[in-house]
Amino acid sequence: MNINRRSLLAGAAGWLAGIYTWRLPAADQLDEFSFEIVSDSHLGRNDDLTAERQWREAITELNGGKGKFVLHLGDVVDGGREPQYPIYAATRKELKKPIYEIPGNHDPHELFEKHVRSPIDTSFDHGGVRFLLLGNAHRDSHDGFITAEQIAWLDKQCGEAAAKDLRIIVCCHVPVHANAHPDRGWFVKAADGQTAFYELAKRYADRILACFHGHFHNGIRGWRDRGSLVEVLFPSICYNQDRKLEEHIKTGTAKGFYVDELRPGYVLATLGKGRLTLRYKPLGAELHGEYSAQWS
Repeated sequence: MNINRRSLLAGAAGWLAGIYTWRLPAADQLDEFSFEIVSDSHLGRNDDLTAERQWREAITELNGGKGKFVLHLGDVVDGGREPQYPIYAATRKELKKPIYEIPGNHDPHELFEKHVRSPIDTSFDHGGVRFLLLGNAHRDSHDGFITAEQIAWLDKQCGEAAAKDLRIIVCCHVPVHANAHPDRGWFVKAADGQTAFYELAKRYADRILACFHGHFHNGIRGWRDRGSLVEVLFPSICYNQDRKLEEHIKTGTAKGFYVDELRPGYVLATLGKGRLTLRYKPLGAELHGEYSAQWS
């Protein structure tokens, strides 16, 4: 793949032709499995049917995909529109594989619990990995939180996973990683749980592979500057926006990695044999753009 508008970008660490890897002996014993990641479906946006049509198109594609399950990283509906949740619940039944959601800042927790899942914070195991799903978004703020109670829950979950020799992926809508322009500047601030989370992540550094987030509508965007931890923001299935991250990463005014593909879409993830590969799937088009982190 040529390095162009829709190619992978990696920050100061260097370039490879469309793929970038790091090494860590943390996941090399995992057998490969695939799953899909969607985010920010925003049903009801602009009070028309566009977002619903895109979500239904995605369901059709997901049903034909090779992923074993789907992660939805939040903003199920737009603006807390309660009438959209029954629509989501109905379309959810059309999906022929398990789906695990977390609320975003557009999802009031009481409505999410009423229509999607209660309790919000939960976990499931698949293929030697424990996925931890955490509600960390405010309805009235773009910044996030991780409470002391949630840190205690995460600690317990990580301890149980370690006892079972499971690796861990943490999923929450708002990123923990600090960021500023040209990114959104939205994250979990130090006093709101960021410091405590990174302390926990350091204790379980041999277990926690990645943190998955939605929220930014910037395609695949992330960082790997805290040891081996991969922190990734995923594209919106409804709309994405161009913040010129390609140019900023090239010139060094932004760090991290970025797959320069912004069409509405989702991601096919493959994990195992020491590698996490994320492939961008624009709706109605072929896979285009890839990020790969390797741990062996």
